[in-house]
Amino acid sequence: MRGATFIGFGEAGAAFAPPGRSDIRGYDIKLDTPATRANKPADQALVAAHTAAPHLASDALWLDMNSVAPDTKRAAAAAIGARYVDVAVMAPVHPGRHATPLLVAGPHAEAGAAALRDLGFTNIAIAGPSVGDASAIKMIRSVMVKGIEALTAECALAAEAAGVRAAVIASLDASWPGADWAKRFDYNLDRMMLHGQRRAAEMEEVTKTLDALGTGSAMTRGTVERQRAIGSLNTAPPDGLAAKLDLILPLLTRQEQPA
Repeated sequence: MRGATFIGFGEAGAAFAPPGRSDIRGYDIKLDTPATRANKPADQALVAAHTAAPHLASDALWLDMNSVAPDTKRAAAAAIGARYVDVAVMAPVHPGRHATPLLVAGPHAEAGAAALRDLGFTNIAIAGPSVGDASAIKMIRSVMVKGIEALTAECALAAEAAGVRAAVIASLDASWPGADWAKRFDYNLDRMMLHGQRRAAEMEEVTKTLDALGTGSAMTRGTVERQRAIGSLNTAPPDGLAAKLDLILPLLTRQEQPA
């Protein structure tokens, strides 16, 4: 491989960039102007494809790791003109980094997998021959993964507001032995406080996926709202569930009050 450029150098790009490689570069639109700093990867996937397309060699590989709907990936592939590969990142990038499971799909999936291996990735699977095959798996899986996050946040916040947090957690633990719901509440709130805005953008793409399939997206639309509400607090998560709830509740209450 002649070299690689990571477009979008946030948490994933920084985790995936191989150390000590002079042929690897990184770029992020958020560095350009203050007006672009609020942009999220899922918002910019198609924009990035249209912007980069005129500058790509005909044999370049475009490995699209954005968490977007299959139709968005297909539109990006049509814009690129070079060898486009649909890539789905199937787990948090930390602590796995290059061991993070990736799905690749499309007519250039094998070439994409080889390029990813050259970059140090070790857990790659071919999802299918068509662009959208990998992203469909990712999007539909996110209905459950990000939806559970939103549900646990809603449950924990309500339990705290009612003064029955300990009793609710005890009841949940009794119903699901070994689940450790207090730990799960804490972890999910941590993820939402740090990444809720990005997760909301991803879940909007999930909504597009479900609507295109015609299966309905009512639950996912609620997930978008809950993820965005907590992510938009722009507050670093403190340690421990009690501290997080103490911080979030008054901020959310203030957010919900009419102007």
